[in-house]
Amino acid sequence: MATNLPSFPAAGEHPLDTCIRLRELGPVVEVEFPGGVPAYLALTHKAVREILAGDNRTFLRDPRHWPALHDGSIPEDWPLRAIVQGGHLSTRDGADHRRLRGLVGRAFTPARVEGLKPRIQQIIDGLLDDVVAAGDGVDLVPAFTEALPMWVICELFGVVAEERLRLRNWTATLLAHTTPPDVAFATQNDLQAFLHDLVVRKQREPGDDLTSGLVQARDEGDKLTTEELVGVLWLMLVAGHETTVHLLGHAIVALARDPGQLRLAKAGDRWADVVEETLRHRHSVMMTSFRFTAQDVTVAGVPIPKGRAVGVMYQASGVDPAEYGDGADRFDLARGQTGHLGFGHGPRYCIGAPLARLESRLALASLYGRLPGLSLAVDPAEIPYSPSFFTIGPLSLPVNLGISN
Repeated sequence: MATNLPSFPAAGEHPLDTCIRLRELGPVVEVEFPGGVPAYLALTHKAVREILAGDNRTFLRDPRHWPALHDGSIPEDWPLRAIVQGGHLSTRDGADHRRLRGLVGRAFTPARVEGLKPRIQQIIDGLLDDVVAAGDGVDLVPAFTEALPMWVICELFGVVAEERLRLRNWTATLLAHTTPPDVAFATQNDLQAFLHDLVVRKQREPGDDLTSGLVQARDEGDKLTTEELVGVLWLMLVAGHETTVHLLGHAIVALARDPGQLRLAKAGDRWADVVEETLRHRHSVMMTSFRFTAQDVTVAGVPIPKGRAVGVMYQASGVDPAEYGDGADRFDLARGQTGHLGFGHGPRYCIGAPLARLESRLALASLYGRLPGLSLAVDPAEIPYSPSFFTIGPLSLPVNLGISN
């Protein structure tokens, strides 16, 4: 199944660079995904916002509304099926989505998240102790930017320390567009089996964690099936750490590239602003899972037929000159944040936004407060990035600590 459409991702090109190049063709462009699968990309701030704010009866998330997925057009072994048909919260629509989101949302109110602050700070301080002990050349990705979000989300959902590395590896494998089909499906099966086992364990031995709370809600007749519960856990455990991992990585790279911005952040304790500008400038989410058109629709002046898949390109929308001016690709704390789409918009606004903001602000303030002389030990151009067009960020951040002996 091959097309004459432009390829996404393009070989040898960063996906963001591909999006910027494709944006010259229009605000919404039809492309060919790996496996010869055609779908549309929404590339501008205006196009993305139109879709996010659109009628929920027009753009649906349930893959049943993508005929090509079921009529033989798309091969059964297409590796992205493991994500597109994952059965998680983001593939639900309407009342089902509202019901499941409501159950999870109780745990992520601003007040409840703020109550996590002392524990998050304690985790950060312990990780930084280990970073300092490791010395110059330590890689901040495994030591800090991965470790913190993994630790926090796993504590929240009752995943024990011994299981966290497996969860991290499953996530990276599933989200990589380079993963072979057989590995992608095996990984999805392993993750689903793990989550089913987690539910059984929490039913048998409940704890003070969100998984136990969801199991209790199911068992008390809160209209939550086991499959729905596993689907909620899939999204919260995967997206609940992956996005913050890369948010922190992008922020560290941006500040390393521009010492003037780092000085501004330190001088004014502007770590919340650093988080917001990072969300705009280099969002960790390149593209969310597809939306499917339930009818013919026009987005930013571009017609899209019924039954097509559309990818919302968050990272590209954040550097759109039509919205942010000629300096859209410049990291600038003086810009002011008046409407970036980093956490989405409308009824699917990111449920974990308060937690991601708190974790990231505390992490960056503590990192540069403890290590004011921190610097990258490699040229930023040499930093490897994750092979994914769903989420993307640094895979390695070796640093020098700037501590005099």
